[in-house]
Amino acid sequence: VACSQEEKLWAALKTSACVLGTGVLVFTALVNSLSWYMQNIWDTSGHFWQTAWLKFYYHYEGEEWTIFLLGAAVVPGLAFWSFNGILMVADVTGKPTFITRYRIQPGKNDPVDTKKLRQAIYTALCNQFFVSLPMLVPMFYVMKWWGNTFSKELPTFRWFLVELSVFTVIEEILFYYTHRLVHLPVLYKHIHKKHHEWTAPIGVVSIYAHPLEHIISNTLPVITGPMVMGSHIISIAAWISIALVTTSISHCGYHLPFLPSPEFHDFHHLKFNQCYGVLGVLDYLHGTDTVFRQSKAFERHRFLLSLTPLSESIPEVPKRAE
Repeated sequence: VACSQEEKLWAALKTSACVLGTGVLVFTALVNSLSWYMQNIWDTSGHFWQTAWLKFYYHYEGEEWTIFLLGAAVVPGLAFWSFNGILMVADVTGKPTFITRYRIQPGKNDPVDTKKLRQAIYTALCNQFFVSLPMLVPMFYVMKWWGNTFSKELPTFRWFLVELSVFTVIEEILFYYTHRLVHLPVLYKHIHKKHHEWTAPIGVVSIYAHPLEHIISNTLPVITGPMVMGSHIISIAAWISIALVTTSISHCGYHLPFLPSPEFHDFHHLKFNQCYGVLGVLDYLHGTDTVFRQSKAFERHRFLLSLTPLSESIPEVPKRAE
């Protein structure tokens, strides 16, 4: 029986790798024409950006650790707290209504418990300063070994798109399986339960986690891609910023117009045993999204192009009276 389960696991892993790998190739092919157009725009302004980068580089006289720290920690940190600062104003005050009317779980965090919010902010800051920051030290030396991170020449736009595709696939694989891992009963009880104290999450809760979970499930899936690819610091800064803002959107509790849908991960916090991944590809392959696909949340899990909240256009079915 154990052998059979192991064979099934390996088969699932191989299938996942094949599907995701094919996805990268298809995605790269589909964006080829767009990337060519964007590359022309990039080339037009390329001299400006290249000159700006060189000025920045020489301003620090090639102090690579300082440059790395600014790109991998300071810029993403500012992106994270700027975005979440706006969300926290809405969470605490209930204003502006342009944000709060898009709440996914009506009546939850309305307003947010300020004591719980302070605890979440404290934990998030501790994870950033005492977990993520030290992890940048070995990453720095890996990047120096590659020799491309502090190049005086910026990467092309097309290459940056390729990198983003690879980063996304690596994050999906590592996050899905480490997330499934911390949901094992013994690890959930002592590690992951902290994150699930919020059944209706808010943005800053994206890094509200036990330090061990923050290492294996939050940080490693994000920084592994750049280390594998030997990426330029500009690519690293952009990717980590995107990853932090994206996970904040997934936890924010608001399905806002013209932003990625957070319904998938919000449903995970609501039900605990559904929707473990980021993109949902591995959840589909492993069947860990079956309940989600039968829910109203799945119908609302789309890019909102109008100003009408999806909770109004696709409301929950009222519960029958007992």
